[in-house]
Amino acid sequence: MNTADNPPGGPEELGDFSTTWRVLPISAIGVAIGALGAVVALALLRLIALFTNLFFFQRISTETISPAGHHLGPLVVLVPVVGALIIGFMARYGSDRIRGHGIPEAIEAILLRGGRVEPKVALLKPLSAAISIGSGGPFGAEGPIIMTGGAFGSMVAQLIHLTSAERRALMVAGAAAGMSATFAAPVAATLLAVELLLFEWKPRSFIPVALASATAAAARRYLMGVGPIFPTPPHPLFIGPLGLLGCVVCGILAGVMALVLTHAVYGAEDAFGKLKAHWMWWPALGGLVIGLGGFIFPQALGVGYDVIETLLRGDASLHLIAGVLLVKSVIWAVSLGSGTSGGVLAPLLMMGGALGGLEALVLPDAGSGFWPLISMGAILGGTMRSPLTGIVFALELTHDVNVLLPLLIASTVAHGFTVLTLKRSILTEKVSRRGYHLSREYAVDPLEILFVREVMRTKVVALSGSTRVGDLPHNIHKDPGHGQRLYPILDGERLVGVSGRAALLEWATSAASDRTLSQAVTTRAVVAHPDEPLRAVVYRMAETGHTRLPVIESDGSEAFVGLISLEDLLKARALNLNAERRRERVNALDLFFPGRGRDHRVAAL
Repeated sequence: MNTADNPPGGPEELGDFSTTWRVLPISAIGVAIGALGAVVALALLRLIALFTNLFFFQRISTETISPAGHHLGPLVVLVPVVGALIIGFMARYGSDRIRGHGIPEAIEAILLRGGRVEPKVALLKPLSAAISIGSGGPFGAEGPIIMTGGAFGSMVAQLIHLTSAERRALMVAGAAAGMSATFAAPVAATLLAVELLLFEWKPRSFIPVALASATAAAARRYLMGVGPIFPTPPHPLFIGPLGLLGCVVCGILAGVMALVLTHAVYGAEDAFGKLKAHWMWWPALGGLVIGLGGFIFPQALGVGYDVIETLLRGDASLHLIAGVLLVKSVIWAVSLGSGTSGGVLAPLLMMGGALGGLEALVLPDAGSGFWPLISMGAILGGTMRSPLTGIVFALELTHDVNVLLPLLIASTVAHGFTVLTLKRSILTEKVSRRGYHLSREYAVDPLEILFVREVMRTKVVALSGSTRVGDLPHNIHKDPGHGQRLYPILDGERLVGVSGRAALLEWATSAASDRTLSQAVTTRAVVAHPDEPLRAVVYRMAETGHTRLPVIESDGSEAFVGLISLEDLLKARALNLNAERRRERVNALDLFFPGRGRDHRVAAL
């Protein structure tokens, strides 16, 4: 019998958001994770500096220094190889989750493992990243810190009795906190969480993540100092029509570069995949390429914040620009494809800045470092498919708010270019290669805005509760519904229960066929209400296993008004599909020229 023991109840109270007071304790935990994330970010940066000093200067120090100033000569070729060998062993005998640049691994943990990260990953990931970058790897610290901060947030969440959605929110809170503290960019870190990690836009997750990011940024002031990391003098407030057109060109070129870099990384990964050697040895081969590139162009080694700063000042020589575009991009793509540990943001900033330095030779002059800065934001918007993050990140790195309009144009154009030319971003392609599919388009589900009354069936056969069970076969065979599977049983207009056709026929042949239907139905039906959104009904069906529900009034009368089934819910999807595909001219020519255009309306295509 298609009934359940739970009472009908009333519809949920509707509002703009579904967030409850539960968000307050989760936010409090998020604040604590934000403070922890700042400490973790500091520890990772110190660890990177320690290994840089050990590998390139043979001293124990946590002072930040560029590996480009080493005095190893040709021996520098071996340094990245040694670091990569260590990472290969750590990945094989520790955890293969440390391979890669961190963000795809974080996405996978968020979406597919309920925000659960193994504790050993929280220790091995920052250690492997520090060794990788400290031995000359051309990576940034942001990918590892996002994964590491997320891992610590996940560990905290796993110690508390939480839902999977709450664990995911706290994991992302840790990731955003790590990025916020590393770059002094709390707003960009929050936007990155929304555009790339949360896969939802709800207060229940946004509030804890934003507060964690803000806490980490505040803590950074005491641990690492205030931002911006790359201060620049303000550029012109308006650069004129030619300058804005140049931003379009800048966005297109950044999109092309994003396309090339994405194909280069995964082309290298495919090439490594064809090797007969175990993947443990791949990073060492990538390390050899890094060493050779570092010997030719030392500035390609390490994070390269000093190079980014030079590009933003507009002091970069053509030799530096060419070295970044040719050497840095090649060793970054090859080493990342080899499966070593490191991030993508800082290299993208450097390569985008170099592209902007090249563009500055031909585009209108808008001040020193203007085009490198615009190109940095554009390359992030195109490569990571996160245009808002790219815009705000560039602003927070420099505190130059005058470039907001140019950044908006260039980042949006780059984003549009890669959306049309690349199926997946450099971050989500790895997740796809592991057999999963992600969609990063956020939209209101039609099941959320359509009500039961709009799709329910009202022409149904209902049975009176006073009907004797023995009379059922006759009444059922007279059913004009042709296939109705669920029958409401009424006392007047009030619903007293429901039953399927098979159960009714079984009752009719039982020994107690003289009972009435009201007596035969002993449990209450799972119901829907006409003023409920379809989303609530779908959840109720999933929770109870019932795919057909009677619809009753929510005013307490329990008056039966119709039936709703899974087939009816498809009507909502059909309406959405119609809105997506049907093309029509709403305002025809006769609006302006009466009597014309009436026969030229465009039908559905």
